[in-house]
Formats: sequence, structure tokens, C-alpha cells
Amino acid sequence: MKNYTITVNGNVYDVTVEEGGQGAAPVAAPKAAAAPKAAPKAAPKASAGAGSVKVEAGAAGKIFKIEASVGQAVKKGDAVIILEAMKMEIPVVAPQDGTVASIDVSVGDSVEAGACLATLN
Repeated sequence: MKNYTITVNGNVYDVTVEEGGQGAAPVAAPKAAAAPKAAPKAAPKASAGAGSVKVEAGAAGKIFKIEASVGQAVKKGDAVIILEAMKMEIPVVAPQDGTVASIDVSVGDSVEAGACLATLN
């Protein structure tokens, strides 16, 4: 049995591979050293007065564009972040009127569905 560390789309997995019985092809050893595990990212750009209203991702994807800035007034339905998922641009909108208190992601970040992307006051 051999242990490997594999990184797929930024997620690190520790796997154990068991060699098969008779007739199995030998397993080649990896030529490059395994990548070290990445430390979890801290929330970037979180302001000191983070708001109480969360702006959450409706789907998993990648941050394509940030439409609003901290301190900007937004109305319900205004785009705050543009999320790219399955080659589509999906606006993530303000759930209510307010002022952007924090933007908690950067362009290019991968996010899961339900992740907090920004907060409003």
C-alpha cells in the first residue's frame, strides 16, 4: 500500500492505494514531490464593522466580478457580486436595501453554495 497526497481544484486529499493481486501492473512512483497541504484562507477584505445581512452564493462557482464596493448604498435586487458557474455569469443580488459593510471574497476565489460573499448594514 502506498500513501499519496493529491490536490484537485484546490482541495487536498490524502489517499491510500493498494496494489492489486496477481497480474496487476506495477504502480509507478510519482516523479515530483507531493504538494504540501494548503492552509485555509482567511476571509479577505472583511471590514471591522461587518454587517448583519449576509449576501450568499446561490450556487458553487468562481467569483467573476465584484460589482459593489464597501460603503456603497445598494437597493434590493442590485448586483453585488457576479459569480461564474458552468460558463454562465450569475448575479448575486442584495436581499434588501442597505449599505455594503464588507466584501469577503476576491475575484478568482472558488466558493460553495451558501457561502457568505458580502455583508450589508
